[in-house]
Amino acid sequence: QVQLVESGGGVVQAGGSLRLSCTASRLTNSMAWFRQAPGKEREGVAAIRTPVTTTYADSVKGRFTISKDNAKRTLYLQMNSLKSEDTAMYYCAATSHLLYSDFLERQEYNNWGQGTQVTVSS
Repeated sequence: QVQLVESGGGVVQAGGSLRLSCTASRLTNSMAWFRQAPGKEREGVAAIRTPVTTTYADSVKGRFTISKDNAKRTLYLQMNSLKSEDTAMYYCAATSHLLYSDFLERQEYNNWGQGTQVTVSS
């Protein structure tokens, strides 16, 4: 089991930036960020697989960047050019499996953080 703690959420104006952090008890082979807006399904936003393979949802490509710092056991999500539709609870997810597909599928991950709220005001 992996413990995950997210931080960095907040309220930001449209066009602004935020960086989310996820501190893990240990980093795993495949990690991701998901988000869930009120009344909507949880959706995959970005994923990173050992060593540095990354995948992004079409809605965030070119605006969000996922990265990790092995020494700090921390996963990051840099979010730029934020839009009101990015408003959601953001969750960190992890699995020890080395994924080769379905990087942004919820069922592939079995460890989840408690979430951090991101609100983008227009």
